[in-house]
Amino acid sequence: MAGNGEQAAENRKLREKLEALEKAHADLKKHHREQERAYAETCSRREETVEALRMADTIIEHSPAILFRRQAGDDPKLIYVSNNVRRLGYTAEEFLSGSIHFRDIVHPEDAERVGREIMGYAEENIEKYIQVYRFVTREGEIRWVEDQTSVIRDTEGNKAYHQGIVVDITERKLAEERLARSEEKFRRIVETTGQGFLLMDQNLKIRDVNRAYCRMLGYDREELLGKTPLDLATDEFKRFMVAGRERILAMDYRRVEGQVVAKDGRVVPVLIHGNTLRDESGSQIGNIAFVTDLTEQKRALALAGQLQRNLTPRMAPEVAGFDIAGRCDVCEEVGGDYYDFLFGKEYATDKLKVVVGDISGHGVDAALLMTSARTFMRMRAARAGGPAQIVSSMNQHLSPDMEGTGHFMTLFFMEIDPSAGTAMWVRAGHDPALIYHPGEDRFEELMGTGVPLGVDKTFDYEEYALSRIGTGTIIALVTDGMWESVNIKGEMFGKKRLHHIIREHANASSQQIVDNVFLQLSEFTEGLPCQDDLTLVIIKAV
Repeated sequence: MAGNGEQAAENRKLREKLEALEKAHADLKKHHREQERAYAETCSRREETVEALRMADTIIEHSPAILFRRQAGDDPKLIYVSNNVRRLGYTAEEFLSGSIHFRDIVHPEDAERVGREIMGYAEENIEKYIQVYRFVTREGEIRWVEDQTSVIRDTEGNKAYHQGIVVDITERKLAEERLARSEEKFRRIVETTGQGFLLMDQNLKIRDVNRAYCRMLGYDREELLGKTPLDLATDEFKRFMVAGRERILAMDYRRVEGQVVAKDGRVVPVLIHGNTLRDESGSQIGNIAFVTDLTEQKRALALAGQLQRNLTPRMAPEVAGFDIAGRCDVCEEVGGDYYDFLFGKEYATDKLKVVVGDISGHGVDAALLMTSARTFMRMRAARAGGPAQIVSSMNQHLSPDMEGTGHFMTLFFMEIDPSAGTAMWVRAGHDPALIYHPGEDRFEELMGTGVPLGVDKTFDYEEYALSRIGTGTIIALVTDGMWESVNIKGEMFGKKRLHHIIREHANASSQQIVDNVFLQLSEFTEGLPCQDDLTLVIIKAV
């Protein structure tokens, strides 16, 4: 019995030792998990710090942007580069001819990294990326640049182009280094720059401004302190900023165009480059902004825009049995949308020709191509030939102009015979026209095959017929910028909203329908700048 008792005691001691070992092991595992969490938090803070430093690289924006577009794929041929590339000592022709490439002027110490990053973006299918590296100018000067590149896909969804901007940030880099050494040196830089500078707190109240900003708006420094940028904005720009405040401020770096009001009441167009300021721990401590006066640039573009608007129909033609209206709003001062009414003695026919087109992209280059297209269309439409012949001739004319530019033009051409109440149309890659039959409360689309103009010079276009246009029928010719417009939430305007407006105002005049579409589109976007040109033509049988 005594032996059994000793054995039981020995077993008890062994169990106690085992429990102690298990507890120690559990404590070690707990300690290890705590160490892992602490390490993860340290890594997270380090990544936040690195990201904050990276975003600080975009604080100062001085130099103009160099625009470029190159082909995607195995042969990344450069097909466009803006002429201001000469700031680097080279010409656009040298790059476009292939006698020199961008990779040739990348600093040798950056070349391998830049190439590796691009390959990494391609492998991960990243379609928008930013790179910072150095260029060596023809004179041997080293310039820091920020390369913002995005992928453009064709209608089949394949990668067609890489395009973007290269911004000279050398001055910004130098200013950041001076800022790290001395706040006073930074102040001297800010005070001598031609751009306006704002230092704001977390609530966007202005704490400091430079003389350039005061001169821009005609205020004394003391008059601006304590205000916010919204206090100086136009009503439209204020609505846009208020509606998108959370989205805009969520970005550490932001680039916004808008309008502010000077002390004397002048409206000043500006380009704002803003940054969130963070401390070493990543906490927000304020905001800064550099403001560029765009008055002279906008004045030149406004003149070009006025000349372009003079090319649009001043009024719709008076055609027996039809009520017609049209409108085109460009997203920039000049655009690539186009519509026209071809009717009258100069066209040697009593048929009405209505044309709506859309040059890919927008801006000055698209506007020039649009002007060329309009001129040829008017000339060709005055000669004999049906819709398919006219569009085919236009395609043959435009293809050489568009070859190598990356541009193309979608087009919807409709010829209406008022006396017969019939129509013919040709669709060249454009969205189909909409037809609303109010008696049946039914929409249909005028489909048809045909590639955009400028894609295939030899393409033969087909005509399609509309056998009857009943009284009250409404035909809408639209460019895709209309229904692809988005609001602050990222929601698209869509075709259903357009259908609803046409149905709701089916008894109104064509002009009233057009006006209501643009009014409700403006209310939907809440002042958010449009991203594409907007064109709408309404033809109503009466």
